[in-house]
Order: sequence, then structure tokens, then C-alpha cells
Amino acid sequence: MSRTTAVAVLAATSVVAVALDQWTKWLSTAHLTEGRPVRILGGLVYLSLLRNGGAAFSRGSAHTWVFSLVTLVVIGWIGWMATRLRSLPWALALGLVLGGALGNLGDRLFRAPGPFQGHVVDMISVFAPYAQKFPVFNIADSCLCVGVALAVLLEVTGRPRDGRPVTSRSAVDAPPA
Repeated sequence: MSRTTAVAVLAATSVVAVALDQWTKWLSTAHLTEGRPVRILGGLVYLSLLRNGGAAFSRGSAHTWVFSLVTLVVIGWIGWMATRLRSLPWALALGLVLGGALGNLGDRLFRAPGPFQGHVVDMISVFAPYAQKFPVFNIADSCLCVGVALAVLLEVTGRPRDGRPVTSRSAVDAPPA
């Protein structure tokens, strides 16, 4: 795969992720009320509007600006990786991570209480409302988690980012019997 095609896949994936994330956040803020969760799928999922200044379970909410800085570093690293990228699976993984990072960074930059301190809009709660069983999350969080899991899987299985074929380990590289 050419680098141009891989970067196009990365960019398209991230644009779709950001658009879906922002659309669901808009729907949530327009149609959900904090403190009044909506039960769906027999209680497997609750739509619970929450504004989160921190990470999972609102940890680190006093240091929201740190999440913004870490996100900017991740975005820069993905940009650097794109210069070497020639793999469709890696393009998808990095596109999901980039889209998730940009979706939440947009909230941190443009939502109240202000730039680099904005609270992320979360709305998906599983098994119980308002993080009673699991953190409340959004589409950006889902994209980040799936993208990171895919990247770890690709790394563990030895899939190179530059699109070279996966080579089997030689006798020299194999562990002793």
C-alpha cells in the first residue's frame, strides 16, 4: 500500500470518528438531562449525560490541562508515524486513536469552563447509570480504546507499520528449546 493511501485511510477514519463523536455529543446535550438517565437494551446500556473534567471515573479532574497536553503529544506522534505509514491495519488503528483524541480535545478546548479545562461530554453507561458499575464514556473514548487495542495487537503480532510482509522468526531469533 502506498503511503498516500495509508495516510488517506488514517485521515478518513479520524474524520469519521470525530464527526460521529461530535454528533452524539450534540444529540446528548440537546436531548438528555443530567440526573435523568435513559434505560435502553433492557438496562444493559443507559444514556447518562455527564460532563467529565478528568479521565475514567473523573480521576484527575483538577488537572484537566494535562490531558490536553498529552493529547497534543499523541497527535504529534501520529503525525510523525504517518510519514512512515504503509499499512492498512495500522492506518485504521492510528486513525481511530487520532479521531478519539481529537474528539475529546475539542471538548477540552471549547467547552466550559474554558480552554484546556473544558469538560468532556460523556453519555454511555453500561450495566447501571452514572458509572455505578463502569465508567461513563463517549464515542471518542470507544475509538481510542479500540484503536489502542488494535495497535497493541498489531505490535504483538509483528505487523510492521511500513507495510512490509510479516516475516517468520528465523532459527537465530527463536528462543532456545
